[in-house]
Amino acid sequence: MSKLFSLLLSRRFILNLLAASTVAVLIVGLTYKWLDSYTNHGNTITVPDLRNMTVDRAEDFLRNKSLRIKIADSSVFDLNKPPRTVIEQDPSAGQKVKDNRTIYVSITRSNAPGVKFPDLEDVSLRQAEAILKTYGLVSGKISYKPDLCKNCVLSATVNGRIVKKGDEVQKGSSVDLTLGDGIGNIRIPVPDLTGLTLEEALFVLKGSGLNIGAIVNDKGVKDSLRAFISRQVPEALPDAQINQGEAVDVYLSPDKPE
Repeated sequence: MSKLFSLLLSRRFILNLLAASTVAVLIVGLTYKWLDSYTNHGNTITVPDLRNMTVDRAEDFLRNKSLRIKIADSSVFDLNKPPRTVIEQDPSAGQKVKDNRTIYVSITRSNAPGVKFPDLEDVSLRQAEAILKTYGLVSGKISYKPDLCKNCVLSATVNGRIVKKGDEVQKGSSVDLTLGDGIGNIRIPVPDLTGLTLEEALFVLKGSGLNIGAIVNDKGVKDSLRAFISRQVPEALPDAQINQGEAVDVYLSPDKPE
């Protein structure tokens, strides 16, 4: 035991212990310094916001910031964004990363997917616009042609081609609609409404495919439906004709005309 204490307290052992400790400290210090250099410790880059950029522009933008980009997903279609637009990124904007870090992005599709064209026949313009929106389509030019069904869809075209229910079109396509103007192209004789009550006249007009126009009341009229028609425009002259869907103006009187 005394020999062990003597060895531990000897000058030679103490010098060797100090030398070994110094070497260990140097090795640890050099290792940390090398790790700092290897990992670029303390030098970080703030990730920029790439959303709404095209992927080509994002690549050029990141190249100047020592960052890289890689497309992770390109299956998303967005009607309101151009093709190959960045919509998501990882890491997100504002995070701190090292040099040469890869930013993974999701971009919109280059080509729009196809959809089956909906059934728009005889639906109203407002309904047609709502249906087109749910299918990812856009309402384009509106035109009219003679038809008794006012504002009803008669036909639809995409790029000048007539499309019907079940035809495949690309999402985002502009659909031009042809609607009925509420006036037919069939000419009929002008019915004689003089002497009828307004209630009777409405029945006659409906049966003829015509509409009521302006209703002008005499001062003495209290109940319009029971009042009598004293004059009409256009008049029911011999050979006078009118298009189906057009309107007839009437003048009301409390007394039945002779």
